Amino acid sequence: MTAENPAQTIAPAENEAQASQPPAPPPTRILLIRHGVNDYVKTRRLACRLPGVHLNAEGAAQAEAMAQRLSATKIDAVYSSPLERAQETAAPLGRALNLPVQVIAGIMETDCGEWAGQKIEDLNKLDLWKQLQVYPSGVRFPGGESFADIQARMVASIEKLSVEHAHQTIALVSHADPIKLTLAFYAGIPLDLFQRLTIAPASISEIEFGSFRPAIVRINDCAHIPPPPETPAEDKK
Repeated sequence: MTAENPAQTIAPAENEAQASQPPAPPPTRILLIRHGVNDYVKTRRLACRLPGVHLNAEGAAQAEAMAQRLSATKIDAVYSSPLERAQETAAPLGRALNLPVQVIAGIMETDCGEWAGQKIEDLNKLDLWKQLQVYPSGVRFPGGESFADIQARMVASIEKLSVEHAHQTIALVSHADPIKLTLAFYAGIPLDLFQRLTIAPASISEIEFGSFRPAIVRINDCAHIPPPPETPAEDKK
């Protein structure tokens, strides 16, 4: 007489237990969106926290394209940095989703202090700027933040929002370095290597907070961004 296989007698009970368990809740999704192009980006100047920096025509088109791309996504809340260029990028998405744009300071642009408005060409001549490129964790902007400061406030804001919007999807419109520093934190990338990440204007990056750990789902998704307008022939001369 052949002994009965224990696995064959246990399996039905296991199947019943699994079937009775409720499905796992959906992850909390954080969409990190960089604002669209403005003239400071085009002329390679540090806008930082200067007021009155608005999207140009190309940036406005990028914001509309981003909103159209995400209009079919179930998004429960839209947040923006207080700066005009971020709010102007968030506005089309808010309209497309019929959601208010909520402004929060924690996802603000870098406070680069005395360097605000300066040309990168001029800053390139400074030893502190050169140090910033190779050892950002050891640099504080003159009269402004350190990169560790930026990363800490971004992560604190996202952790708070992920609790408030558990199992929902939210969009945050922020700025290049704050988004890169956030992604570096959740990817375990050392702060001194965060500039290896690229975040283009109006791009979408995404972090999912599941049951056990966060996961970076996409970085610098630009599939929706229209090509820049052609420069008139007379301007190319």
